[in-house]
Amino acid sequence: MIWNALLGSVSIGVIAGAVHAQSLTVTPSETLETQGLTVIVDQNHFSPIFFDEKNAGIQMVLHGERIATDGAVRLDRTPEQWAPVPAFVGRTRGSEPNQLVVRSAYTQQKLSYSVKVTAEPGGFRIAVDLDQPLPASLAGKAGFNLDFLPTAYFGKTYLVDAAPGLFPRHPTGPMAKDGSGDPLPLGSATKTITLAPEDPLTRVSITSDTGPIDLYDARARAQNGWFVVRSLIAAGAKENAIVWHVRPNVVKNWTRQPVVSFNQAGYTPGRPKVALIELDPNFKAPGEAELVRLTADGGKQSVFRAKVQSRGHWTRYDYAAFDFSSVREPGLYAISYAGQTTNPFRIAADAYQRIWQTSLDTFIAEQMDHVGIREQYRVWSAPSHLDDARQAPPNITHFDGYKMGPNLDSPFKAGQHIPGLAVGGWQDAGDYDIQTPENAAVTRDLVWARELFGLDWDETSIDEAARKVEIRKPDGVEDAVQQIRHGTLQLLAQYKVFGHAIVGIVDPALRQYAHLGDAGSQTDNRLYDARLGAEEIKGGASGTPDDRWAFTTDLPANNLAVAGALAAASRALAASDPKMAAEALAAAKALWSKQQGGVVKAGDGRDDSSSPRSAEAANVVATVELLLTSRGDRVYADRLRQLQPVIRQNFPWLAGAAVRAIPLMGADYRAALVPLVQDMKAKADGGMTNNPFGVPIADGTWAGSNQVVSFGTTMYLLHKAFPEIVGTAYTLNAIDYVLGRHPANNLSLVSTVGTASKLIGYGHNRADYSFIPGGMVPGVLIVKPDYPEAKVDWPFLWFENEYTVSTTSAYILAARAAMAVAAETQ
Repeated sequence: MIWNALLGSVSIGVIAGAVHAQSLTVTPSETLETQGLTVIVDQNHFSPIFFDEKNAGIQMVLHGERIATDGAVRLDRTPEQWAPVPAFVGRTRGSEPNQLVVRSAYTQQKLSYSVKVTAEPGGFRIAVDLDQPLPASLAGKAGFNLDFLPTAYFGKTYLVDAAPGLFPRHPTGPMAKDGSGDPLPLGSATKTITLAPEDPLTRVSITSDTGPIDLYDARARAQNGWFVVRSLIAAGAKENAIVWHVRPNVVKNWTRQPVVSFNQAGYTPGRPKVALIELDPNFKAPGEAELVRLTADGGKQSVFRAKVQSRGHWTRYDYAAFDFSSVREPGLYAISYAGQTTNPFRIAADAYQRIWQTSLDTFIAEQMDHVGIREQYRVWSAPSHLDDARQAPPNITHFDGYKMGPNLDSPFKAGQHIPGLAVGGWQDAGDYDIQTPENAAVTRDLVWARELFGLDWDETSIDEAARKVEIRKPDGVEDAVQQIRHGTLQLLAQYKVFGHAIVGIVDPALRQYAHLGDAGSQTDNRLYDARLGAEEIKGGASGTPDDRWAFTTDLPANNLAVAGALAAASRALAASDPKMAAEALAAAKALWSKQQGGVVKAGDGRDDSSSPRSAEAANVVATVELLLTSRGDRVYADRLRQLQPVIRQNFPWLAGAAVRAIPLMGADYRAALVPLVQDMKAKADGGMTNNPFGVPIADGTWAGSNQVVSFGTTMYLLHKAFPEIVGTAYTLNAIDYVLGRHPANNLSLVSTVGTASKLIGYGHNRADYSFIPGGMVPGVLIVKPDYPEAKVDWPFLWFENEYTVSTTSAYILAARAAMAVAAETQ
């Protein structure tokens, strides 16, 4: 038996095939293509913020897997993430047949060049032409690199010329002995390097016409490095400064096995049940699929067989649907198609009863800042970041995208210790920063989930005074209430210290930022004192400048996001902590009132925001939250009516908040929303979900599971408010997507939720190739122009694998919404 969840993208039926020297041809999308091989030529560019994301330059998709990336001139033998990257200038067709030419430049280093990628028998040629010979400062440094995915080559061999080597599972050097920390080559060839000669699916040979060619293990420099093939550019070289012949082995007539995708948590008996089948257009696809029931003795009983229905072509694949909605009998089932049988899933009335709890009691708990976190024998973190924070300096853009202008908007001087911030909050993602708008979003999501659905769950003990958290140890208080309080502590602390929300708190140094492991060891938890020596400790102070920086710009969008979160929190905390609830409400009102003076500048102080926050949209949300908290206070009702043009302009993002206000606003307000809801439904039935999965799939530089779950929640709220217009399918499509029914593979994107889930993620523990239970990963990235990717075994692609705290809280809300609409179908 082969389970689709474990298949990845490898066809096993043709491995014995011979090398097939099909000719590559330039496609209308400007890739080089043949059956089994795609060469992507600078369709995806290096990031202006994060630089090297391992999705740029020349890339190869071989036998369905992206095994090589970042083919470009680089200034380091094994570049780290923030090493200099070339700027893309343009791509054109070349003068030779099936040739693409890319122009790139290092402006600061005064290096500009062209890379010609040309099809030739058995593969393709890469030729680098410099506009001028290398500047003297780059001689011996600049070269052409091509990076190969480590997990594609673990346990395999290589040849440097004829000398054999073994790709190491863990980096072992060799390292330069000059103290630089640079790796030395695993091997150096005068002419040819061959990767995985024993494996027809990943074998690639590279021959250099212009000098030696080296193989490095860049993981010896940084855990997220790849295996790098590199040739130096000779001093004085100009045309054909580098010439490589790349020979990927292509198995004749290779086709990718179908991926049968479905909800890994299963299905409730009465709801629609549609699996999607992703098909290589060259695969001879059967016309039928079969549902089998698993019996106690290990047998499989055929219970349903039906023709699959075409869902058209999207990206590079064809899609078909297998509808087994008529099967309602509880039990264990699997889908058989094209000679393969999937892993099992349930049909059961309680199929979704345990799909959100781990996200709350484990993942969000593990992300808590300023506390120690223990789970039985495991210590996730010692108490972290007890050294508060220091004031970030003016006029900088931080390497994680935080921006500080000329005004600090703070009573503190640059570098000065800021007391009072070492409480509450969640570390945003696989790094250790507190992003204020994301912390506000988590707080509000948890309030909404409690109010709309109830989150009566207690598996965690939280003692804020002692800074102790224990997972799997109930303490008689709802976990959601304790987490709302934890978020409120940080948001209130910012308000008390500055009188406004801040952008966030982040590590000052790149080496510290790249820390992997226990958050409690990221700083020494002592206040920095510049009068002390670098290693000197005196009382509670040290000479180590590891205290995080607070970026303190006063921005309306952040103030309003925090105002909305604090207003919501005041409702949730009113019974258990009336004092904090009152403080939260007072701060919310003050922050809201401060921003009611007219149109103000947008943005949240981050350069990497995929959709910069609108202060006007944040004003709608904050006004709704205060309206709900005040139970219809006329001040907020009148202001919300004034903001109706903003609601109309931003309805896809504001629909959920807008409809929550309906019970307090009257019939005229509801009537004004009807055409907006109708338009939203039309968009959801059209371009917004122009794919076989029925959800909006992001095509930017980050995968979009957060976009999907937010869509699911929004459509649920529209369904409840306007059941005559919006049905339940949208919300069910969203939960199906994140729990397995998506492109590339069928793993649940929420670790440990469902039978087969994402078990190698990008969190604090990413260097261990492991997971954090309950965290939701971004999921499927569309590598331009048309390759859906969701790597199963490589954790370091953060745009596919990075857990974030606000996307996981958004998942909790969407999961509860899906449970509610599934109950309607019984």
